[in-house]
Amino acid sequence: MKENIKITFVGAGSMAEAIIAGMLQEELFKPNQITVTNRSNTERLRELHETYKVNVTQNKEEAVQHADILLLAMKPKDVRSGVQEIAPFSNGDQLVISVLAGVSTSTFLQLFEQNMAVVRAMPNTSAAIGKSATALAPGEYATEDQVKIVQELFETVGLVSIVEEEHLHAVTGLSGSGPAYVYYLVEAMEKAANQIGLEQDVAKDLILQTIIGAAEMLKSSPKHPSVLRKEVTSPGGTTEAGIGVLEKYHYQEAMIACITRATERSSELGQTLLETVNVDSKR
Repeated sequence: MKENIKITFVGAGSMAEAIIAGMLQEELFKPNQITVTNRSNTERLRELHETYKVNVTQNKEEAVQHADILLLAMKPKDVRSGVQEIAPFSNGDQLVISVLAGVSTSTFLQLFEQNMAVVRAMPNTSAAIGKSATALAPGEYATEDQVKIVQELFETVGLVSIVEEEHLHAVTGLSGSGPAYVYYLVEAMEKAANQIGLEQDVAKDLILQTIIGAAEMLKSSPKHPSVLRKEVTSPGGTTEAGIGVLEKYHYQEAMIACITRATERSSELGQTLLETVNVDSKR
């Protein structure tokens, strides 16, 4: 347990809640070590306090000045105004953790106007059930000990990998947005099940267990996915017939294009914000 560390969450959305729940469940922090603040939603703060017994406040000075860690979890579009609200109360020695897609560590240094330790994290929404795939990228002022703290924090909500910051756009496109791709697949499978006459409840159970089983096979087997696929694809059989249709509709090409475009969009959003910050700093 990090008994002497105080952490403040700036932003109180679902990702912040998932991380808070994970930290408390794994007893990495106690509720009285955690403070949550947001811009205006007092009902949301009250909900988090009642559920997790954490400290809540909309007084930014109170939330920030005594914190050892600032975890930024506001919406990316609000990052400039959000950081400007808390920067005057930051002492420069705090560790900043960002879960905001596309916002670079250098952007945070400009917004805080200090050479602070920043670590970017890209979890996904499966953090809510402790199954996130999270990538971390430390900025130039983050120490090994600080990165270790962040790693321990995100291990409470799933698997953690450390990557170079230049790869975070790719992580965003692949695993950050990845759960939505799986949900989209399940939507299609449910529609197909209905079309072929299966009851909704029966179909849902079969679909979910199929996905869970396939994921466990991929995790436990040293075989490449293409080998596992071929092992269940008998010549002239049902699986081959189905795969043939997917190939006809260029399923793999569509998925590759999907992830590539999401990666590009992450880069675009980050560049737009950086340009905005640079323009403002010249005024």
